This record gives sequence, structure tokens and C-alpha cells, in this order.
Amino acid sequence: MKTFVLNGWAASERAWDLCKFPRDRIFSYMEQLAGEPEKAMREVDGAVLVGWSMGGSGALRLAIEFPEKVRGLVLVAATPRMMKDECWPGMTERRLAALELGLKMTKAEGFFGVQEGKPNPYMMDSDENLKRGLEYLKATDLRQPLLDLASSGRLRCPVWIFQSEHDGIVRADNANFLKSVFPDSCVTMVAGSEHALPVEVPSAIDAAVLETCLKARNFGII
Repeated sequence: MKTFVLNGWAASERAWDLCKFPRDRIFSYMEQLAGEPEKAMREVDGAVLVGWSMGGSGALRLAIEFPEKVRGLVLVAATPRMMKDECWPGMTERRLAALELGLKMTKAEGFFGVQEGKPNPYMMDSDENLKRGLEYLKATDLRQPLLDLASSGRLRCPVWIFQSEHDGIVRADNANFLKSVFPDSCVTMVAGSEHALPVEVPSAIDAAVLETCLKARNFGII
């Protein structure tokens, strides 16, 4: 069984430096836009998916497309819909633009207030790449496909959800929606407003991934 990590927008592989769980591949956000995770899923019998932020959206997308191959989901600050609309407490266009500006102004150093002494999970990328990632975030809406997936009963795997209580990027209500889609999932609400959970609670994510793999084995789906 493979373990694939799907990284967040403007995220570097250093985001996972403090996490110790074994992984076979980390897909950058640009690799996700190029369809590389889908190619990888077609080549394996099954995989546990760990997705953070934009990568959480990518993991959800893979679960919709390959439900029989997904052996487990660990969703870290994941959202099916980034943007605000009349019935969803997402981000405004102005807030999303501020994220891009903030990344450029700080050159990814200390972005989102990562604590001193911890690896910087973000990287400075080209304007074109950053824009493509933001366009994906603005356009993606997986709410109805996820509800359809839930009603189909096709996805039968352990799911773990991590969400900061006051995350200004991915709202806490996302965890409630994902819990309604995956009613048997485990949910860990993290105190505070930090979005970069892989460097804030790496040990908890390690434990979740390992338990997810163990549950998959016990369920006989690997």
C-alpha cells in the first residue's frame, strides 16, 4: 500500500519535515494541477492519502474519482470549497488576493506566522504558478460531488480530519461539513488559528496516519 501526500498551495516539501510517517511521494501543488496524483492512482492498487489545504482538496478529488482505491484519508485543513458564497463561510476574493500579496511581500519567510525554530512550510514560486494555484482554489467546488459520493456508499475507508478552531484560511465549519460526508471519521480540532498544521501538530498527524493505515489493514481493504 502506498502513502501519498498532497501539499498545499505555495507549500514546500519542508512542510513535512517534522512528520515521521512513511510516505512514498509528496505531490506539489503544481504537480496536482498537472494531474500527477491521478496518474499515480491509476498505477497502484490502493493508497492512503494525506492532504493539506489545497492538497486536502486534491485528496478529496481523488476520493471522488478513485473511491475503490483510496484506503484511507487524512485531511489536514482541507476544504471542498475555498471561496465564500451565499451558503458557505469561505474566503472572499479580497482575502485570497491578500494571501498572494502576503506571500510575495514576505518571500515566504514566516508566512502565516510559523513559530521560530520550526521549518518554513512555504516557498516563493513564480507569479504564473501562484496564479494558477489560486485559480484552482477559486474555481473548485466539491461539495455536491462529495455528497453524491457519500450517498453512493462507494468509499469505505477510515478518515481522519484535522482543523484549527480559528483558521483564517480554511474555516472551522469545513470540519462539520466533512464530518457530515464521512460520519464515521475521527475529528481533531486544534486550538488556535494556525493553518500550517503539519509543522504545528506533526506528532498528532503521524499518529493519525499510522492509525489510519492500521484500520485499513483491520478492515481488510489493503
